[in-house]
Amino acid sequence: MDYFTEVRWSPYVVGIGIGVLSWFTFYFSKKPIACSTTFARASGIAERLLRGPQVEQRPYYQKIKLSWGWQGMLVTGIVLGALFSALLSGDFRWQWVPDLWATTFGSSPLLRILVALLGGIILGFGARWSDGCTSGHGISGTLQLAVSSWVSVVCFFVGGVLAAQIIFRVIA
Repeated sequence: MDYFTEVRWSPYVVGIGIGVLSWFTFYFSKKPIACSTTFARASGIAERLLRGPQVEQRPYYQKIKLSWGWQGMLVTGIVLGALFSALLSGDFRWQWVPDLWATTFGSSPLLRILVALLGGIILGFGARWSDGCTSGHGISGTLQLAVSSWVSVVCFFVGGVLAAQIIFRVIA
């Protein structure tokens, strides 16, 4: 149980765990691990609550089906698992502005929230445009040796490194 109270886990152990989880996911559900479609479904479900069942007539929502399903449960498990892990390790704390951000850009929660919101919108648009996210392409797609997923993963890393350089070296 000591291992579960650590703040940081070995990336090798976590990688092996994700790989084994992928095997079980493919074996039992015949589907890949993926998350980004859940957020599109969640927005459609919220829209359906506000506007009624006609929302389901949209071609995109007909394609992805507006149900919470196993992917929704995966995303829920990721959030609850992260919370549980932070609580067990004693690392949980409410923090509107991370230390690195505060050092570089100041401690304004409003700026941090606006930038995070903009980044989330861009990330969500990119994930839907590429028909997959880091878990869909980066884990499940590369596991299946899909060329499109390997290209996506290379782009994730290149884009991440470039974005970090721009944010913390050029802008700051």
